[in-house]
Amino acid sequence: MGTAVPARIRSGAYPQDMRGLEIRKMRSADLPQVMLIELATFTMPWSESTFRGLLRRRDSELLVADVSGEIAGYAVLWAVMDQGELGNVAVDESFRGKGIGTKLIRAALDSAEERGVHEVFLEVRRSNVRAQDLYRSFGFLEVGRRKNYYLEPLEDALVMKKIINVE
Repeated sequence: MGTAVPARIRSGAYPQDMRGLEIRKMRSADLPQVMLIELATFTMPWSESTFRGLLRRRDSELLVADVSGEIAGYAVLWAVMDQGELGNVAVDESFRGKGIGTKLIRAALDSAEERGVHEVFLEVRRSNVRAQDLYRSFGFLEVGRRKNYYLEPLEDALVMKKIINVE
């Protein structure tokens, strides 16, 4: 389950707005570039060992946006039974505004659907309105808050959820 690329990714069903853009499974060889994006994006970044551990797990899906060999962004999803969590989505600053985050989220949600997930959760900084708007465009709704969830700076997280209609 954790090693299969969702059929919609394999079929190339994602629009190619950028020459050489491919959404594919993350490999350990991608981690140096992934870590550069992670460290530049988050005040509380995950460690490389966290990514390595997730790469070994069958219940996780790690995807990258590969633009002609350069990692432009990544998304991490894990699923337990019929619940999933979109754990991390990040796009390198030089690639932002080109629809890469949208493509990564769509691919992660497609993977969740193929795994039989019925609902996907995520946490997002209360101040990150741009990300919230993106998640809402996929049908995520705010369902709660986690007080002081983020450090550096201290901030609440919004908990968002999307229902996936799996038949």
